[in-house]
Amino acid sequence: MSIAWETGMAKKLWGARFSKKTDLLAEEFTKSIQYDYKIALCDIIGSKLHVQILGKSRYLSTHETSRLFNALTDIYKAIDKGRIKVDLKTEDVHTYIQNLLHKRVGDLVLKLHTARSRNDQVVFATKLYCKISISELQADINGLCSALNILSAKNKAVIIPGFTHMQHAQPVYLKDYLNAYREMLMRDMGRLGYISQHMKITMGAGALAGTPLSASEYSMNAEKIFKDHSDLKELKELFIIEPTNNSLDSVSDRDFVIEIISALSIIAMHLSRLSEDLIIWSTKEFDFVEIDESFCTGSSLMPQKKNADVLELIRGYAGRLNGNLVSVLTMMKGLPLTYNRDMQLDKEPLFNSFEIVSSELKVLAGLVKTLKFNKSKIDEHLKDESLYATDIVYYLVDKGEPFKSAHTIVGKLVKYSIHHSIEIKQMPEKLLKKFSSKIVKKDIVRLFNPQVSVKSKKSIKRR
Repeated sequence: MSIAWETGMAKKLWGARFSKKTDLLAEEFTKSIQYDYKIALCDIIGSKLHVQILGKSRYLSTHETSRLFNALTDIYKAIDKGRIKVDLKTEDVHTYIQNLLHKRVGDLVLKLHTARSRNDQVVFATKLYCKISISELQADINGLCSALNILSAKNKAVIIPGFTHMQHAQPVYLKDYLNAYREMLMRDMGRLGYISQHMKITMGAGALAGTPLSASEYSMNAEKIFKDHSDLKELKELFIIEPTNNSLDSVSDRDFVIEIISALSIIAMHLSRLSEDLIIWSTKEFDFVEIDESFCTGSSLMPQKKNADVLELIRGYAGRLNGNLVSVLTMMKGLPLTYNRDMQLDKEPLFNSFEIVSSELKVLAGLVKTLKFNKSKIDEHLKDESLYATDIVYYLVDKGEPFKSAHTIVGKLVKYSIHHSIEIKQMPEKLLKKFSSKIVKKDIVRLFNPQVSVKSKKSIKRR
């Protein structure tokens, strides 16, 4: 959504009780239009639904309902196409929409706020924004999962050293490594879907105590909205309007914001871990993978440098997401019921978190598609005999040795190999027998093979 800006005077939705103008410092400090304009379209949809409710309840005539509904549709289209400039002097997005509507329908706009408060208005718009953003983010997650699947398929036979504690552990398929991140992302997808599904969009809370309208008026069919806004059709099953069960909770609840930012923080953490692995693998010391130049930058001083800045920023942004979560948790922790102006401060961290994670998913999907693995360098690492120590333990177990005893035997064997600078497969059988009479050299030499190692692991449900 592209929205331009202008700086004119704007009317407020409140003020009759006041005899003084708001101090300019207070005006500047309290306004939120500079960021809550992002829910402008969602606010308009809420207003269109409210107009329908007022029409059904006879607070608006058929003609008035039609005028307001059509004017709101025109404003929606104008904002969506960037034909309207946002007024920087406006207090918030709700006032901004109200003022635009006044220019089109005149004093009829004064009826729009019947049985309505900005308190429930902002919750509606924010929840709808979140449902739309979650749907879009799930598409971004699918994009990265698809890129990982393609990369896995291209390298399905590649085996790499697996690591624990940043040390060689056991050989693993590269596809299993990549699919581990896909598993994380699919959990992220499910987590977001659960949040969206259980995030009820309610109307009728008013400021905190409800409205004079019957609860049944707020349980409505939004078919006309979906007809006007084809972009919302995919949300049809999730976009269910309900009357509030508890009006105090409806206007003061920000659990959904906290849950969403928490879920986004987890995604950012997963992307940070993947980025860290790729950063390490791209170093000269590892040289497992080459990141395409189009996703790297250079140095202003050192001409040889090729820096994985995209991955470093993804890693760094994880801290921003964690900070956004903590900021909202901290803001909410001491608030009494019901609405407090502090709650205005949930928008920036929410919007920022969605935008960062969406950008990360898109850029990482592009980067993953360019990755090329250095199989010769990976093969060098796979020559490390310590990667196969556990396979020798199981070899001895199959020979009747208790696991703990086999573990001790192989530990001593590895220690001897290191201290005497001799590979296990180079040791004479007589020496190997000193560690265990059950060892047959030709048998364990066969175990120093990455293919044999990965194929011996049968507990994994392969896809």
